[in-house]
Amino acid sequence: MNDRSGALPAADLLQLIWLASPALPVGGFSYSEGLEAAIEWAGLATEEAASDWLADQLRLCLARGDLAVLAQAVPAWRGGDMPRIRALNDWVFQTRESAEFLLQTEQMGRSFVEWLKLHHTDAATVFGDLPASHPIAFAFAASRTGATARDACLAFAFGWSENMAGAAVKAVPLGQSAGQRMLGRLAAEIPAAVDAALAFSDEDRQAFSPMLAVLSARHETQYSRLFRS
Repeated sequence: MNDRSGALPAADLLQLIWLASPALPVGGFSYSEGLEAAIEWAGLATEEAASDWLADQLRLCLARGDLAVLAQAVPAWRGGDMPRIRALNDWVFQTRESAEFLLQTEQMGRSFVEWLKLHHTDAATVFGDLPASHPIAFAFAASRTGATARDACLAFAFGWSENMAGAAVKAVPLGQSAGQRMLGRLAAEIPAAVDAALAFSDEDRQAFSPMLAVLSARHETQYSRLFRS
């Protein structure tokens, strides 16, 4: 395992890049996490508006929820603490504020576990009857590398940012240069968001984003849509 002062070994770094890649067959590219509904009803018609929206979502939603879970799940997987893993997993499912958000983490978690079974011979046994959410499945994979919890959160957040910037390019719509500018902004803000997530206790962790929940629910009946959330 590396420490904060040492470089992550090349094999572990590449594994994290792989886990965060939108090419991983878990379906992340098919979700906009409320962005498509926000374009319709909250006026995200420009690069600036979409960029601000995603930066807020990173800080106020991802950092306080999934990243905080991931930060706690990596050491729990390493320690074989299945009661802790189940508690974190239950929290993810119980705090999804719309049907689409719940289906997203269920589907991505299920697909991630199926991918894990191809690369880790004990994955089927380890997960057993656990219907893993996406951050819990990701944490398992990251725990099998030399990555710290911070490394894992950085990779997860960048993968999320790539998917969301791609969703904005398609749905606003925007050009590829705008998408790269948005991704650059998110990348610059990820370290602070991750450090905040690492500091959250169970009492601090939360998934309260009422406006996003309303938009997600409206997306279920949106007339024309590209994404599943």
